[in-house]
Amino acid sequence: MGVMNRFMSFLGLQEQEEIVEHEPLGQHDEEDDVPGPVETRKNQRVGNVVSIHSQKNVKVVLYEPRSYDEAQEIADHLRSHRTVVVNLQRVRNDQAMRIIDFLSGTVYALGGGISKIGGNIFLCTPDTVEIQGNISEILADDQDYNRMR
Repeated sequence: MGVMNRFMSFLGLQEQEEIVEHEPLGQHDEEDDVPGPVETRKNQRVGNVVSIHSQKNVKVVLYEPRSYDEAQEIADHLRSHRTVVVNLQRVRNDQAMRIIDFLSGTVYALGGGISKIGGNIFLCTPDTVEIQGNISEILADDQDYNRMR
């Protein structure tokens, strides 16, 4: 087996061949009716094995657009499978709505997700990243708590 084959099988990217030898015809039990000197077969994978070293560096892009024209740059990051945190606090509300509409369509087309993580701050993820949990409820609880004070 070559060095490359060993490396690929170490990473779990290549199936290994297993050689199974049977006893010669004269030495096996009479109950055993399996003739044949050597038999090769491929191992079956039990589950998906992914090496932690095979993943690229994951980038999270922080973006603070000043106008709607910058929404396409954010979409380009999403198309490159990068997670983007978008802070819309420096744009007018009508521009922010247009940017969110554009990014929502982009994320939908790419199979990703979008979540509000703060006041006018959104997390846009490609299909390779899963968003779990909900920060909006925590923010609402904090606002209620601050009103009580």
